[in-house]
Amino acid sequence: MQVIQKILLCLSMALFAAGAGAQVQQARGKASVSYQDSKVSPQDKERALMAAQLKAVEFYYAEAGQSEAENFDAVRDKILANPDRYILEHTVLSEEDNADRKQYTVSVRVALNVANLRNAVKANSAVARGGPAGRSPLAFMFVSRQVATTKSFDDRVYKRVDETEDVKAQVSASEKGSEGESIRGGRISTNASTATSGTASVKSSRTSETGGSTTRRSAESTWRVIPSANLSQVFSSNFAKAGFKVSEAAMVEPYTGGHFKVAAVENDYKSGMDLQPSTLAAMVAGMRTAQIPYIALGTLDVGMGEPDPQTGLMRVSVTVNAKILDIAQTIPDTIAAVGPVLYAGMGPSEDEARNNALKLAANNAARDLTSQVTNLGLR
Repeated sequence: MQVIQKILLCLSMALFAAGAGAQVQQARGKASVSYQDSKVSPQDKERALMAAQLKAVEFYYAEAGQSEAENFDAVRDKILANPDRYILEHTVLSEEDNADRKQYTVSVRVALNVANLRNAVKANSAVARGGPAGRSPLAFMFVSRQVATTKSFDDRVYKRVDETEDVKAQVSASEKGSEGESIRGGRISTNASTATSGTASVKSSRTSETGGSTTRRSAESTWRVIPSANLSQVFSSNFAKAGFKVSEAAMVEPYTGGHFKVAAVENDYKSGMDLQPSTLAAMVAGMRTAQIPYIALGTLDVGMGEPDPQTGLMRVSVTVNAKILDIAQTIPDTIAAVGPVLYAGMGPSEDEARNNALKLAANNAARDLTSQVTNLGLR
């Protein structure tokens, strides 16, 4: 039983690693062509096959997201000119020849060389076409962090009771009496009678009204920064391939005239989700002093690890928020943005799962940012 569990564990890790860094992706496409002759010709079939393969590439980009989908037009002509460079293999899934309508339809599954597709997109960017001398400088700073403390507050309850009471009383009394005497035989006798009657009534009414309010306060969280120097290579590689002249923010700091401080950015991200206006203004001033027109920044928020119910591996999620600012403008402009997007990584330990999730989030965020910049034709 233990042997089987170990085998399943290894297979799960292998599949996860393959999915996280796969450079070959499967996609399906379908296309139809019309023909003029009495039957479909080999040339018509070849034309339909090429169209189906191109549809598969388009489907891949559509699944990858909006920013990636916009890159399809940039590589369409390159795929048509040299399909073998981007389509490693294809399998015909079905064919249909409708002789009445003179229409031939084919469905295919293709294996795409994703690395070459991405390189083609990056080579097509305006930054890359400018050559080494025309590469735009870009600094980047991404902070990996995890919740350190969370302070929650009890509900504040206020109660109010209003009461009114009205009492009415009415009392009435009456008394009647009679007296008499008689003299008989030298004897005097007297008699008297008294009748008393009374009524009393009391009427009471009471009303009460209750009310109040409950005040709730959201929890306050503080963050701790997680060292993740290996992520710098992920961001640097993606931005460099897109044609930028890349520098880490820490390396630019000495040339910012004392305006920009990496520690100030980290401190802001320890206590909140956004940079303080003063910190952002100092960053912009510093980067302008260092003649850096673009800066990429963001956060990677790491969640708590928990066992995956299917594999038994530890699973950690990472939420990424990132953007690229054009600070050459009088008012800095956000030219690309990603997030919040959630990614998950798995591994035999929480540390390995966290590292896998961070790498996955960093790679996808950087790729999405560069895709958006490519679509803008940034120089």
